[in-house]
Amino acid sequence: MFEFAWWWMWFTLPLPILIYLLPAKAQVQSAALRVPHLPQALQKVSKPPTSRRGFLLVAALAWIALVGASARPQWLGEPVSIPAEGRDLMIAVDLSGSMKIDDMQVNGRQVDRLQMIKSVLHDFIQRRVGDRLGLIFFADTAYLQAPLTYDRETVSQLLNESLIGLVGEQTAIGDAIGLAIKRFQSKKESNKVLILLTDGQNTAGNISPQQANELAINNGVTLYTIGVGADQMMVQSIFGSRQVNPSQELDENMLTQLAESTGGRYFRARDAESLKEIYNKLDELEPIARESRQMRPLQALYYYPLAFSLVITFLLALKPLMLSWVSNIKRTDKKGAK
Repeated sequence: MFEFAWWWMWFTLPLPILIYLLPAKAQVQSAALRVPHLPQALQKVSKPPTSRRGFLLVAALAWIALVGASARPQWLGEPVSIPAEGRDLMIAVDLSGSMKIDDMQVNGRQVDRLQMIKSVLHDFIQRRVGDRLGLIFFADTAYLQAPLTYDRETVSQLLNESLIGLVGEQTAIGDAIGLAIKRFQSKKESNKVLILLTDGQNTAGNISPQQANELAINNGVTLYTIGVGADQMMVQSIFGSRQVNPSQELDENMLTQLAESTGGRYFRARDAESLKEIYNKLDELEPIARESRQMRPLQALYYYPLAFSLVITFLLALKPLMLSWVSNIKRTDKKGAK
């Protein structure tokens, strides 16, 4: 449907006529120098009536086009439905020093825990069509890397740019939960879900996990915790190779209590495949039903009449210069002929 957003701008169309009809200012008679014979080049040349009418017609077209552009013509397309179901889902990723342990494998290559999380979490983020996603990093403290947004590409890119030790070496799990709750508070009608990935226990922060847990319960935030790390790993020493448990510092009891008290679950990711299965289970979260929304695509059309008006105005301004240039050429040719 074609329409003018500022239709009232058309009321300015007769403005040049009104200015023309205003009483002319009285001219002050000044002394005149009478010269018997003016050179022919300085004599006033009156424009023929036909040329003047043509100038006024073109100028009127330029003015109409300018007023038309000011009225903001636009085309409204047919209504398009927007997906109305989804979740508000915040992802908190541990960047503490222990995430450097390379006890994970991705495509047959030994990688650290953060690299494995990045590789699997990327697909999880891309599947979240209709969800609002946010990203939190935590170590000595927690900070918001991406607020809740539908822009999955940006969230995925910010995750890929994360570095271990960016905010310290320790693990502030309570701060990460507290920050997520704070960001959820502005969302009144929302299915508030926090997915927290860590490989250790709370060793830093201003809020204890227990305090954060109470806040999560009171604010209706469902917490899903994922403990990352292998159970066994071979290490080399001067006494030869030996098997160790690289996840012995993982506080599974605390993570389980945090999740179950909010109606969530605790998952254990010992490798990339188990983490993929966890994300598949998280895909089964019940989505919330938001109010159905529709939008109409809008295409602005003002630049067409605006360009037309500018081109005509430019040509009118250029006309005296062109006439003067042509006249000079003719005079030069006449002098040359004499």
